[in-house]
Amino acid sequence: MIVEPLTPRDPYGLPGPLLTELTELYASNEEFQQLSGDFPDPGHIRPEQVAAALADELAQPTAEVLLARSEGRLVAIAITLARHPDPAEPDPWLGLLMVHPGAHRTGFGRRLAGYVEEGFRSQGRTGLRLAVLENNPRALAFWTSLGYEETARRPDLAHGRPCVVLRKGL
Repeated sequence: MIVEPLTPRDPYGLPGPLLTELTELYASNEEFQQLSGDFPDPGHIRPEQVAAALADELAQPTAEVLLARSEGRLVAIAITLARHPDPAEPDPWLGLLMVHPGAHRTGFGRRLAGYVEEGFRSQGRTGLRLAVLENNPRALAFWTSLGYEETARRPDLAHGRPCVVLRKGL
């Protein structure tokens, strides 16, 4: 697996083939999209919607989008925040980790999570946080299997959805 950052700061300027790959990745996770409500019609996600979602993410000054490829194919994406918008939060955040369903249970999610953790560990950070939607027990099971522990339950900042906040010491 090769991980590389999404370099354009303007997602609307992404090359067409990359935006097509990203759209396919987002659309292939229809079950998650239905749970999250991030797209109005999870069964019909369009490239301009994905570009807009990435633009919203990258509007945060410390956001980074990481693309994971295997054999040249986009298999996963991770979006991180080195600094959470809430100044009381000392840890970086993993805002999204999404794996193509065709690559589920192959270790790509674990490896990408490990890559993110190692990146922040090498910067001297001592923990990593993330929030899992309460209505997503499979994601909660995945993250707890990686050693993340529940620290709080609260609505997310963007949409007020009930979430479980998890943290892992690095």
